[in-house]
Amino acid sequence: MKKIKLEIIGLSFSQTQSGAYALVLGEEIGKRRLPIIIGGFEAQAIAVELENMKPNRPLTHDLFKNFAESFNIEVKEVIVYNLKEGIFYAKLVCTDGSKTYEIDARTSDAIAMAVRFNCPIYTYEFILSQAGINLDETSATLEEGKVPVVETGSSSKKIDTSELSSLSDDELQESLMRAIDEEAYEQASKIRDELKRRQQSQ
Repeated sequence: MKKIKLEIIGLSFSQTQSGAYALVLGEEIGKRRLPIIIGGFEAQAIAVELENMKPNRPLTHDLFKNFAESFNIEVKEVIVYNLKEGIFYAKLVCTDGSKTYEIDARTSDAIAMAVRFNCPIYTYEFILSQAGINLDETSATLEEGKVPVVETGSSSKKIDTSELSSLSDDELQESLMRAIDEEAYEQASKIRDELKRRQQSQ
């Protein structure tokens, strides 16, 4: 069965399930989009890696990657291989250099691992035919190339964007590390953007 390569298009709050998120995958060549409802934790795990944020302590999917690499196991690809009663099924295709293994996984976990191993994501035509939607029908909130970081509900004090300009570089770096430690990734993303803006203006 021919595999169809997918790309991550975006993450958005689910319009149908409270507290859930929609992960949107799209054909590498084509206009169809595949929306998959995932939990907040998994959405955060995907967004953190896409935003290149590095927590001081490894998250669950980082731990799995470190564990796999310690035993020379590499995830070669992720395949969303089935759709039953509205539930997507995925698997990790792994290798230790001599043998190939297929490991069943929730689709959200599989995608979180794919972004960490920088491996391709595939599906099959029958899944896109059943659950795919055309680009013209995709919600305007899912802008291509824009993946918002998920709000984590951290209790730490939020920094208003307008306040960032009044902080020194050292204060921003300190605030960035604190936000990452507390898993306040939306706040960390704003601080990181301010640091990048300053670097570009120098």
